Amino acid sequence: MRDVLTVILAGGKGTRLEPLTRDRAKPAVPFGGQYRIIDFTLSNCINSGLRRVIVLTQYKARSLDRHIRQGWNFLPTELGESVEVLPPQQRIDEHWYQGTADAIYQNIYSLEKEDKSYTLILGGDHVYKMDYSEMIRSHRERGADLTIGCIPIPLEESRQFGVMQVDNDGRVIGFDEKPAVAKPLPDDPRHCLGSMGIYVFPTRLMFELLCEDAALPNSNHDFGKDIIPSMIKTHRVFAHRFRDRNNKAEPYWRDVGTLDAYYQANMDLVDVSPVLNLYDHEWPIRTLQPNSPSPKFVFCGEGPPGIARRGEALDSMVCQGCILSGGHVWRSILSPNVRVNSYAVVEHSILFEGVDVGRHSRIKRAIIDKDVKIPPNTTIGYDLEFDRKRGFTITEAGVVVIAKQERPDTFLMRE
Repeated sequence: MRDVLTVILAGGKGTRLEPLTRDRAKPAVPFGGQYRIIDFTLSNCINSGLRRVIVLTQYKARSLDRHIRQGWNFLPTELGESVEVLPPQQRIDEHWYQGTADAIYQNIYSLEKEDKSYTLILGGDHVYKMDYSEMIRSHRERGADLTIGCIPIPLEESRQFGVMQVDNDGRVIGFDEKPAVAKPLPDDPRHCLGSMGIYVFPTRLMFELLCEDAALPNSNHDFGKDIIPSMIKTHRVFAHRFRDRNNKAEPYWRDVGTLDAYYQANMDLVDVSPVLNLYDHEWPIRTLQPNSPSPKFVFCGEGPPGIARRGEALDSMVCQGCILSGGHVWRSILSPNVRVNSYAVVEHSILFEGVDVGRHSRIKRAIIDKDVKIPPNTTIGYDLEFDRKRGFTITEAGVVVIAKQERPDTFLMRE
């Protein structure tokens, strides 16, 4: 894998995840308590033997850059191994990246200096486990000009994906970007073959294709919309089926691009046997580990009639530095340094780092962003119309989302 350069596209706005992406890029959004979304892609790279990784950033990249710099600096640079953040250089023009292909094209100068035979292109905003080395070996053995990672998806979701058709040898013979009506798989009428946005190119050929595309005035400068459809008739393009390293019965690949999808993917983790296995030591997910003490659960006694003052968490994930000071947590995820004070109840919720829940507060089906201070006696998630009047985001599924730095007086509003 030493002749492969990995490029992760991590510059998307993530508008469907607002307000969680109001101050951070989508790949930097916390997931599963202590992780960031991009940690899954980066861990896949390390576990696959890929040790030269460039992360292309763009929008609101400060927290993403800090996370990678502090949590992914363990590779020995003297051996040519590193995870490096590359912000927009504007070497070619003064525009932001116009599409996925343009993001690579605008960084050709930097990528050429790496002098690698192959380039693996990944997105940094999906949650899954995959051995990329299998895909790269398949690409080499077939003598392919492009190999596309793919996964069966329900037909009704085709509008969100590039959809391809393949022959019996796995060669791509058709590709439609986000079609309204997709062709089903021959052996499965309810599913079609969707692109995962994972590509392997011979580097020199990729540069040639990008330069040709950049000269086209009407191009979207996007792999799915322009590069791939133009290659199918003239080049050897193959599909590589996703092989899951999650060690579960069903393959796991999640696009957490909406608030409801993000919420559900997190809530899946607190099941007795979660669909995403984070406890697999053969395929570990790495991240920045904060220097915080172990979580602490204090007080075990009675308070007001029928209410116990007991620090406890049931069917939950509780990270380092958390203190449950007489508060109750059920089926929730607490990121590092969260505090739940006496008689408070938190259920079916995701609390980001530094959230402080005041006494006697009740929180249900909520996502609360970093460092939010919940005043005592606050109720969230029990009256959605009241929550909407307070300016909180309410998802289609009825999840309340509270942004960073929310003012304390907002919570104290009364009907």
